[in-house]
Amino acid sequence: MNKNEIYELINQNPVFFLATCDGDQPRVRGMLLYKADEESGIVFHTGIMKDLYDQVIKNPKVELCFNDFKSGTQVRVRGELEVIDDNNLKDEISAHPTREFLKPWKDSMTQQEFYDSFVVFRLRNGIAVTWTMKDNFAPKIEIML
Repeated sequence: MNKNEIYELINQNPVFFLATCDGDQPRVRGMLLYKADEESGIVFHTGIMKDLYDQVIKNPKVELCFNDFKSGTQVRVRGELEVIDDNNLKDEISAHPTREFLKPWKDSMTQQEFYDSFVVFRLRNGIAVTWTMKDNFAPKIEIML
């Protein structure tokens, strides 16, 4: 797969698993992608009250795992997360039709409280590795995103 095909797979399969570290204990949880492209990187969000936030602030090195079950392809992307502190982007995300679930949370506080409690992460310059059953034993090929 090339870089464009990887971004296409990621966007078509927006539910992914995120691995972080909590001291010496790995932690994995399901997440929902906001968007992914060469310019923006891989963008998603959470609340600062989540353990995920503390883990990433302490150690921004993570791995994301996307699965296309139709084709049997898995894409893992490793790299470092950065916080995007952009209230316009937070507004864009919270107003997006796929983010209706954020509305009650956002409406329960002032706009500034929402901005302060909502964090957007981006992974840029990640290294992707693909996997299928067909190439299960083949050497891994790293693709720079």
